[in-house]
Amino acid sequence: METARMTIAATGDSFITRKLPSYLGHAFQEVSQLLKHADVRFTNLEVTTHQMEGYPSAVSGGTWAMASPDVLHDLKAYGFNLYAWANNHTMDYSQGGLLATQRYLNEHGLIHGGVGENLAEASSPKYLETSSGRVAVISATSTFHESWRAGEQRPDTIGRPGVNPLRYHTTYFVTKPEMEKLQEIANHTFINADHNLAVKEGFEVKKNDEFSFGPLRFKIGETRRKETEPFPSDMERLEKTILEARRQADVVLVSIHSHEMKGENKALPAQFLETAARKCVDSGADAVIGHGPHILRGIEIYRKKPIFYSLGNFIFHNETVSVLPADFYEKYNLNFQHNVADALDQRSDYDTKGLGVNPYVWESVIAKWDMEGENVTGIRLHPIELGYRLPRYRRGWPALSHENQYRILKNLQELSEPYGTNMNIEDGVGIIRF
Repeated sequence: METARMTIAATGDSFITRKLPSYLGHAFQEVSQLLKHADVRFTNLEVTTHQMEGYPSAVSGGTWAMASPDVLHDLKAYGFNLYAWANNHTMDYSQGGLLATQRYLNEHGLIHGGVGENLAEASSPKYLETSSGRVAVISATSTFHESWRAGEQRPDTIGRPGVNPLRYHTTYFVTKPEMEKLQEIANHTFINADHNLAVKEGFEVKKNDEFSFGPLRFKIGETRRKETEPFPSDMERLEKTILEARRQADVVLVSIHSHEMKGENKALPAQFLETAARKCVDSGADAVIGHGPHILRGIEIYRKKPIFYSLGNFIFHNETVSVLPADFYEKYNLNFQHNVADALDQRSDYDTKGLGVNPYVWESVIAKWDMEGENVTGIRLHPIELGYRLPRYRRGWPALSHENQYRILKNLQELSEPYGTNMNIEDGVGIIRF
């Protein structure tokens, strides 16, 4: 029997809020043709798509992200046939926005994962049928408000719409004298009053080897450090789902949306994400596709499978949303006389700070890799640019980079080196050979 061959293309975030001006443009044609030469074409949808069919949530992913469902035509025109949408914007318009987005995705016939009317649906694999084989996608996010978690069904109650969560524990280690100082501060400020009462009344359990300082967990260690690890229950559910998909598909892809970082450098993934990604591969994933921080992160080849810790942005229109709720205006001390443009000017201090002035936000790569059976045979990384320094109402569309390929790829090469990844730069393309 001949071994099946498949080509997969993956991008990071598609934060799309406006229509593509034309399908005839050179940049669109180049990018779409690159994608369409792959059997599987993946992106992360980082907006809700509906016509104000949900109430604005009290919290958002940063910008209340809503676009007309018409933008789905443009994503299909690029060639995407596989979508994740578990991320920190999924519930920007509460459960109504989630359910409306789900309806429009289904009406467009799109294969999408990571979100559902209950936890079983949100965490289940979704399958794409191609002429080269069957592909499963499992999507999860570590960046979300606690109330956005999808809920379990029970025999006596329905579940809760939401995202497939990948939560994590954070523990801070300090020296013994520092711990004693924290305890002294807690005793005098009563920062732990609610926690202590909850322990006394049986609503919380005290762990003898750690100290709670408000919401933070501390332990005594020889050195100061921060450790993060995935929630065992969320990790177990993710691994179990991968094992299921491994028996039902030729290729298993795992998508993880994660803004969390190591230290204060968002180009470095958090410790728990590295742990979770490797466990996904151990369980049978053929690739882990990361996104979230809106910049590139390194690539790790683990057990001969790629882990893309972040593929950055593919489309980024975070400053061309049509409406924003009152909460956004209040945050920046604006009132009902102000409009969206005023609010965005205030947030960016007239385009002098924030994501708009970070050049790394406006450059990324499209990853393409070939598989023969379950073996990855090579990875190609095509650099793209999204219009850095253009006005905010024009920037955000991808174009293959023809002038800055080396600089973009050199940055990715340096980010990947700590993982032992050997990436060559050849004719403006990053190459990882197996």
